[in-house]
Amino acid sequence: MEVVEKEKKKYITSEELKGHNKEGDLWISIQGKVYNVSDWVKEHPGGDVPILNLAGQDVTDAFIAYHPGTAWSHLDKFFTGYHLSDFKVSEVSKDYRKLASEFSKLGLFDTKGHVTSCTLASVAVMFLIVMYGVLRCTSVWAHLGSGMLLGLLWMQSAYVGHDSGHYVVMTSNGFNKVAQILSGNCLTGISIAWWKWTHNAHHIACNSLDHDPDLQHMPVFAVSSRFFNSITSHFYGRKLEFDFIARFLICYQHFTFYPVMCVARVNLYLQTILLLFSRRKVQDRALNIMGILVFWTWFPLLVSFLPNWPERVMFVLASFAVCSIQHIQFCLNHFAANVYVGLPSGNDWFEKQTSGTLDISCSSSMDWFFGGLQFQLEHHLFPRLPRCQLRNISPLVSDLCKKHNLPYRSLSFWEANQWTIRTLRTAALQARDLTNPAPKNLLWEAVNTHG
Repeated sequence: MEVVEKEKKKYITSEELKGHNKEGDLWISIQGKVYNVSDWVKEHPGGDVPILNLAGQDVTDAFIAYHPGTAWSHLDKFFTGYHLSDFKVSEVSKDYRKLASEFSKLGLFDTKGHVTSCTLASVAVMFLIVMYGVLRCTSVWAHLGSGMLLGLLWMQSAYVGHDSGHYVVMTSNGFNKVAQILSGNCLTGISIAWWKWTHNAHHIACNSLDHDPDLQHMPVFAVSSRFFNSITSHFYGRKLEFDFIARFLICYQHFTFYPVMCVARVNLYLQTILLLFSRRKVQDRALNIMGILVFWTWFPLLVSFLPNWPERVMFVLASFAVCSIQHIQFCLNHFAANVYVGLPSGNDWFEKQTSGTLDISCSSSMDWFFGGLQFQLEHHLFPRLPRCQLRNISPLVSDLCKKHNLPYRSLSFWEANQWTIRTLRTAALQARDLTNPAPKNLLWEAVNTHG
């Protein structure tokens, strides 16, 4: 009976599947069954980039990581009738899927605790204190403290936006979207649509130099000398030129890293505006624009109530500087990890995440400050897992990495900073070693001799 059933099935090889990896012809395999998602890619809630990056291969692990159990029932309408004739599952993937199944049975994906409600309550309290400090206090120190508190508010609000983008933190999808727009667009000025676009691509192509937008910071930063070949960003669709300006800036990137992080939000505001007013398809564009308008109404208005321009500048810079800790944290999680060039591979999901990710070790009392993202590897492997569960599963992930001889790197905040600066300095010195057809003058030689 089994032989007859097998004969009825239609098969293609993994090599044949690879040919279906272009727009208009996008096939994927999940558990050995082949699906045509060429049309669905336009409606995919996670955007088109993840599917475009993984098309033409088996994506079972990535599908498990990103989709709840209910998503499996929607696959049948995309089934091509084909199965992979050479479908195999690695030992790492078997253990990963087993762990994900156990977490699901234990209800860990659904047990969210009261993190979101507590965080939103703290954000509301901080906002009221900031308003009081600006509108009712006359002391310059009160204004400085208000600016710093606003930066902390932005950090905590961004964590809510991040969580709500990965899983439903509220009682329904509708309220979840409200939480996204409120915590992201309205309070921080950074569009949740922009975040989803870049963040999903980052998760799928973690630390790919040409596919992960979170590593593509030319001409300001380069974490690898491979950027010096002016590689093409497949995410942005343009060449990352390593020209004279890029070379000059990268030569000093280990010195400029922290100052640039202090004003990094300016770039995020710009990226938000560029996306929302671009020709790209943007989910809930009007809602996102309305949320951004809310931010650009209350924030400039609040700053205008400060008594003079020096205090206004101080207030803004103080808020940016405190919030830069979060921007730095994002860099610490990946800048010093392993990088590669090319498309991600769906059948080495676990390996790619462990290779491109660093954890930051801290006491449980600091979990609120880091928003759960100090467990970056755990989050990358199980992005739908609520942050209150990440510390609990950390030992299990560590054991699985040890079993398969894969890296599990958990550094202190200080050590992570050291590793990141060392990575930037190494690339900076390599940039200085590159020969230039034009003769270098003595001043250039003197300035570029030492790091």
